[in-house]
Amino acid sequence: MSGTDISKIKQRFGIIGNSEELNRAIYIAVQVAPTDLSVLITGESGTGKESFPQIIHQNSARKHGSYIAVNCGAIPEGTIDSELFGHEKGSFTGAVEARKGYFEVADGGTIFLDEVADLPLSTQVRLLRVLETGEFMKVGSSKLQKTDVRVVAATNINVIDHIQKGRFREDLFYRLNTVPIHIPPLRDRGDDIYLLFRKFASDFADRYRMPSIQLDEAAKSVLKDYFWPGNVRQLKNITEQISIIEETRDINEQKLIQYLPNYSTSKLPALVSKDEEVSFASEREILYKVLFDMKKDVTELRKLVTDLMKKEITYSEITQKHGEAIQRISSDKDNIYVPAYNTSIDHSNITDTQEILEESLSLNDRELELIRRALEKYDGKRKEAANDLGISERTLYRKIKEHNL
Repeated sequence: MSGTDISKIKQRFGIIGNSEELNRAIYIAVQVAPTDLSVLITGESGTGKESFPQIIHQNSARKHGSYIAVNCGAIPEGTIDSELFGHEKGSFTGAVEARKGYFEVADGGTIFLDEVADLPLSTQVRLLRVLETGEFMKVGSSKLQKTDVRVVAATNINVIDHIQKGRFREDLFYRLNTVPIHIPPLRDRGDDIYLLFRKFASDFADRYRMPSIQLDEAAKSVLKDYFWPGNVRQLKNITEQISIIEETRDINEQKLIQYLPNYSTSKLPALVSKDEEVSFASEREILYKVLFDMKKDVTELRKLVTDLMKKEITYSEITQKHGEAIQRISSDKDNIYVPAYNTSIDHSNITDTQEILEESLSLNDRELELIRRALEKYDGKRKEAANDLGISERTLYRKIKEHNL
């Protein structure tokens, strides 16, 4: 498939951008379209996943058949089976008449199951049967029906994680994931960010009958460096806000930053290699730091206990010599018990200090404490905090979200 062909697809479906990953996703969609293979589209919320099932459908032999898009996360659990597979009259309260489901209506066409990971486990069993045999039963019926439907699914969550937690069937995942297509996040698309901004700015200028907003060079750099947690959807919304609110059409760095949530504390490199994103190295970075600091604290406290047992130092000398370690360890009062100072301690009942601390110290709490201290030390500046922790900014950003800091 040539670059010209990909450009035609972009123009037809309103896709803006030239990043390699985006072009690769379009290429796979077009190549798999003539087949009846199931496709699983992955990518963060707001990346534009909904365009790819339409590319697949319109380039397939089913393009004259029905195309139905279903948001699985928007349908209540109690009615999802009825929506997908239909129901018989009287099969449940409120079923005053028989109803066809999407799989019956879309016979000969394509069904797009958006947010497929939100399906209940019981519905996943029904879906797996349709994918494997083309058979289903309406709710309240014992009669098997056949359907010929091409299924394209999408999700913005980590399906493997859901499988490990027992929330998604592994056999269904592999059946849906016959051909995977990944849509890259906006922050990894480089110059596409400004191309999209220009397109949105032009569209809103036409809609609201006003001149299009323009960015200076510094503002363009801000646009490219921002993390864009909401991806293309967020960029479009912000462009519309600026177009409506700002009187001047020339937008500088300071004005743009006002519309970017948490820009000063979430500015991260726009491009990070995929290998870094998926490797375990970034996770180990902070764990090594936590374990190193814990070992240091334990060593100091063991020396403290030894000095107390020998009565070689006074209390004031203890606090001077080991104060920092005492403060760090005792800050977590829920996990650590420090007995009162007692000169009549029975040495025979003393267990190894390191074993006590290893049992009581929570690795997760130590990690959280280290991150908090680093952020406080650098007044919330994540780049400096990450350097101090010895981890990448992306790892720090993920940990901050994980701990809700």
